[in-house]
Amino acid sequence: MTFESLGLAPALLRALSEQNYINPTPIQAEAIPLALAGHDLLGGAQTGTGKTAAFGLPLLHRLATTPGNSQRKPRVLILAPTRELALQVSDSLRGYAKYLRLNVHAIFGGAGMGPQLDALRRGVDVLVATPGRLIDHLERGSAKLDAVEVLVMDEADRMLDMGFLPAIKRILGRLPPQRQTLLFSATFEAQIKQLALEFMRNPQQVQIASNSVVADAITHRVHPVDGGRKRDLLIQILASRPNDQVIVFGRTKHGCNRLSEQLEEAGLKSVAIHGNKSQAQRQKALRDFKANKARVLVATDVAARGLDIPSLPLVINFDLPMVAEDYVHRIGRTGRNGLTGEALSLVSPDEGGLLRQIQRILKDDIEMVTVAGFEPSRPIRMGSDAPGARRPGAPGGNRAGANAPRKPAHRPHGKPPARHAHAGPKQHRGGGAGAGQPGQRRDRNAG
Repeated sequence: MTFESLGLAPALLRALSEQNYINPTPIQAEAIPLALAGHDLLGGAQTGTGKTAAFGLPLLHRLATTPGNSQRKPRVLILAPTRELALQVSDSLRGYAKYLRLNVHAIFGGAGMGPQLDALRRGVDVLVATPGRLIDHLERGSAKLDAVEVLVMDEADRMLDMGFLPAIKRILGRLPPQRQTLLFSATFEAQIKQLALEFMRNPQQVQIASNSVVADAITHRVHPVDGGRKRDLLIQILASRPNDQVIVFGRTKHGCNRLSEQLEEAGLKSVAIHGNKSQAQRQKALRDFKANKARVLVATDVAARGLDIPSLPLVINFDLPMVAEDYVHRIGRTGRNGLTGEALSLVSPDEGGLLRQIQRILKDDIEMVTVAGFEPSRPIRMGSDAPGARRPGAPGGNRAGANAPRKPAHRPHGKPPARHAHAGPKQHRGGGAGAGQPGQRRDRNAG
């Protein structure tokens, strides 16, 4: 199957051809025909498999082939949980719409209102927004949503959690009831899916790789270690892999800042991104990381949503996420576009319950390797019913594989595979180490 066989507008095909996008990914091949036919859609696929093009191409085709409104009010609204994801989605759509007379614009917190007000006054066809900043514009009367024909919610599991739900409902109240609604995400919990169905009309569902919520190209490994020694183990791992760029995930904003400073003190060039950073600071950190000026990017879950770092070989969980589904999004930063990746987790004895939940959502156990010199003071207890739980044996508990050789993530050599359309940027952007507990309200400026 090719993009041409999907019946997309010639202008879109020309732009895709210039970017060497020939064959759709599985999620694109399944979702694009349904979206073109006007169906509401729930789309689930692993991170990095091309969800942005899966919803972006059919909505751009619709705008290109049907007349718009004379006032240039937004005809498409795309909601994203973070500024980084909003920027990347808008940049990808501009690339696909290169030969269309369409205005794509992103609005988000942490940036000045002036340029956003000017763009809305000039007219926007596709509006990409974070919920908090969109509500700011709705309250000021600077954004009008009465002409929206298509609503897209990217990273829908995050958008519909208890933190964003009140904002989403306020926005839905401003939208026309007759519209097409598309929800895309790597995961869909049953409760979240039910919430989505309340405001969708007979949605079709596309689920790619339903038997595995993460890419098969990612190798998972757990290193048991006492919480107080995580930093030292992290430094040893990073020092042993001097050529690898790494994203390190922490749980709190303050913890990410502190960890980044400690890595710098250890001689490891590091930058941190989280919701308390200004947009300029976050974009500078990402530019430095992508330009190899920094080897390590320390990030919280929300701040890192949607990041696409080409050929990233390694992701490290300094703290396990409080919500197991966030593990899927974290490790989705590696193993993208046909490459292999590695996900390491530094797990303290107190995080056994979190590890158990992650193994349940993976439907598989994770190799546990104790690093010599960092043996935990007590075993990680996950419960006898947990996938991969082992019966305690000698003192030290779960040390299975302690002497096993490390299995590095190999990346393919030779000619790279044909590129697929995906959400990642092609140009530059500009103690516990996040997202808070489930159910916490997020600050508007964090997204």
